[in-house]
Amino acid sequence: MKKTVSAFVAGAVMSMTGAAAFADGHEEITVAYFLEWPMPFQFAKVNGTYEEALGKKINWVSFDSGVAMSAAMASGDVQIAVSQGVPPFVVAASGGQDLQIVDVAVSYSENDNCVVASALEIDKESAGELAGKKVAVPLGTAAHYGFLKQMDHFGVDVASLSVVDMAPAEGAAALSQGAVDMACGWGGALRRMKESGNILLTGAEKEELGILVFDVTSAPASYVAENGDELAAFLKVTAEANAMWNSGENTEEMLPVIAKDAGMDEDATAETLAGFAFPSVEEQLSEKWLGGGSATFMGGVADVFVQSGSIDSKLDSYEGTVNTGPLASIAN
Repeated sequence: MKKTVSAFVAGAVMSMTGAAAFADGHEEITVAYFLEWPMPFQFAKVNGTYEEALGKKINWVSFDSGVAMSAAMASGDVQIAVSQGVPPFVVAASGGQDLQIVDVAVSYSENDNCVVASALEIDKESAGELAGKKVAVPLGTAAHYGFLKQMDHFGVDVASLSVVDMAPAEGAAALSQGAVDMACGWGGALRRMKESGNILLTGAEKEELGILVFDVTSAPASYVAENGDELAAFLKVTAEANAMWNSGENTEEMLPVIAKDAGMDEDATAETLAGFAFPSVEEQLSEKWLGGGSATFMGGVADVFVQSGSIDSKLDSYEGTVNTGPLASIAN
């Protein structure tokens, strides 16, 4: 794991040297997001609300992991990443990539987990039996962090496991084929994993262990510094879409649009969204989230990755990786 994550960090930092700053005046931007990860912003995405607010073309590109999002931002190919997991953000920032968190995209705990193959008949009471097993984990992601914390909780030495770096969709397929004994992931892939096995801990049980699970909207610091007004306009559209969904009054109109854009059927979309929470702008700016809590949490994530040997070192503080300026301008 350390070799793979370290290689990503090195590659991302090296690619930064050739990335030109993205300044005002460009006719278009590129925004990263996930398929099979339904969110209210997709209603505005489909309806062209972002383009109208920003006054420019937006290229929406889907990714299969937050690690890939970091690499794309490092190369200058992506200006904004929607719903990047905190762990891949921490991996990139700890490696020297100058990224910043600009809002809390979604909070969830049931939609990110690890699943053990049914044939093994292993549950939380017998988790020690995982020693020696093969596990599919998307390294440097929220699922990776949750996996490490769960194994620590159950006293399973990660070194005793054969850990294979796989995107969630690949992990789900491997689990169904019996190629791995456990797989970790999120969204649609996690639902498919559950068809082949069982989780060890519920979302509530994970939260009791301090395994918070939330994603952020992130961007290169240079883009944030040079395009603050544009970014604020982008975040404002997102906040308005979240408010529409949170009201509960627009579900019939929004659900089919979100489902189609996410590449899912409406039932699966509704099921996934039921496990999501979209904090308001005021909540995001509170101490719990961007007002201090997120930076503290990132320090804890970094500690786990350093202790596991996944990254070499952590930042002294992650406060500088959070920029509330664009979001605060919306609140004001």
